[in-house]
Amino acid sequence: MFTLRDVFFAFINIAILVLVGRYIKQKVHWLQRLYLPESVIAGFLALLLGPQVLGAIATAIGGSDAALAEGVFPEAIRTVWSQSPSIFINVVFAALFLGETIPRPREIWRVAAPQVVFGQTLAWGQYVLGALVTLLILIPLFNANPIASTLIEIAFEGGHGTAAGMAETLGELGFEDGADLALGLATVGIISGIVCGTALANWGRRKGHIETVAATIEDPGEIPALGEPESPEFARRRTRLMRNLLIDPLSINFGIVGLAIAIGWLILEGLRLIEALTWGQTGFEVMSFVPLFPMALIGGIVVQLVMERLGIHPLIIRPLMQNIAGLALDALVVTALASISLQVIGSNLPTFLILSIVGILWNVLMFLWFAPRIFPDHWFERGIGDMGQSMGVTATGILLLRMVDPENRSGAFESFAYKQLFFEPIVGGGLFTAAAPVLVVNLGVGGMLALTSVLLAIWLILGFMMIRQRRRQRQERTLTRV
Repeated sequence: MFTLRDVFFAFINIAILVLVGRYIKQKVHWLQRLYLPESVIAGFLALLLGPQVLGAIATAIGGSDAALAEGVFPEAIRTVWSQSPSIFINVVFAALFLGETIPRPREIWRVAAPQVVFGQTLAWGQYVLGALVTLLILIPLFNANPIASTLIEIAFEGGHGTAAGMAETLGELGFEDGADLALGLATVGIISGIVCGTALANWGRRKGHIETVAATIEDPGEIPALGEPESPEFARRRTRLMRNLLIDPLSINFGIVGLAIAIGWLILEGLRLIEALTWGQTGFEVMSFVPLFPMALIGGIVVQLVMERLGIHPLIIRPLMQNIAGLALDALVVTALASISLQVIGSNLPTFLILSIVGILWNVLMFLWFAPRIFPDHWFERGIGDMGQSMGVTATGILLLRMVDPENRSGAFESFAYKQLFFEPIVGGGLFTAAAPVLVVNLGVGGMLALTSVLLAIWLILGFMMIRQRRRQRQERTLTRV
């Protein structure tokens, strides 16, 4: 049990931990080279100061009655933290597309088709390889839970946010260790993504694969805007809409996020009702286990489109939306890492290591083999962003993009940004990511392997069709010149 006062001081502690994490990062140069977010450092600091590390040391020295046997933080604060990730993930996803001008699907496909194909191929391959290694190795040798087959995609594509947000679903499905393993894998993913990406960038420069001028980047920054930059006329429309409003713009935008989450909740409840009245009566249940956050993303898109239709979308201030989502993500990451169970990871170490190695190898090898073929130009710049995202989070992809193309001479930023509309609602924390553990329970690992193999094959076939069409067009242009 905890009180509102406990909640207040739980988040005061998070704020202090983030500041300490920033200070540590400034002083420790190898952390700077890894580009680890301050929230990750703060989360690990909270873990070290908790009962599993500091508390265990104090108990070993002074017994169970030692002053720091429970670590620095009281049990009530740790309880608040343990329940926070599944709440804050809804804010992160609801704000994802709020304030973005959403282009027509045809325009997105025209600009970003190879990027969409490459990103989807990486994601579905993580499911296929996860199912294969679980079926052939993890279950026979280590008696792993079948849902472990989904952890590579949940952790690598989804990152810490999705891993934490799926904790409740994994627990309801009987895989209590899954959340801790997913958070550990997400940490491996983000570190390996930066390390492998940096090494590949240096290799690409030596081999001449990078066509743009590269520079060292200190901050990964934000994902590029999907639409046009804000015009003076757009700013004037916002001023007119906010005239005589006795409310802070941050409050308005936070209210819009809340509206998006509420719409997402209504969509989810509607789908659960439909399932209960139809296929759910046969015992095949999916929506009852799907968490709220992918629906919050859809709710955000609905709110954006409706406000555009009503002409009041200038009320949404994109930088404020990014700040709201960023604050929620920082709180999510700190509380998730502070609550991770080291004992669970230790007891599932073979599963953890095998999934980590398989995930890293798939992403790196597909980048080296498929990216040069699917992208018509600047394959290195366009591919490395997706590789970074598929091993960590969107910010990792942006960081690697900026490493190799800081001035965006390749146009990779735009195609990477447009791709998210065909990507985020489905995988990387989207609907399929949320439903995947349930599908494993209902279909088995073999059924999941068959389903995701078909989807992977579809994206690969589509990619090679694009490659063949591009070659044919080149040949026709060559003949025309002759």
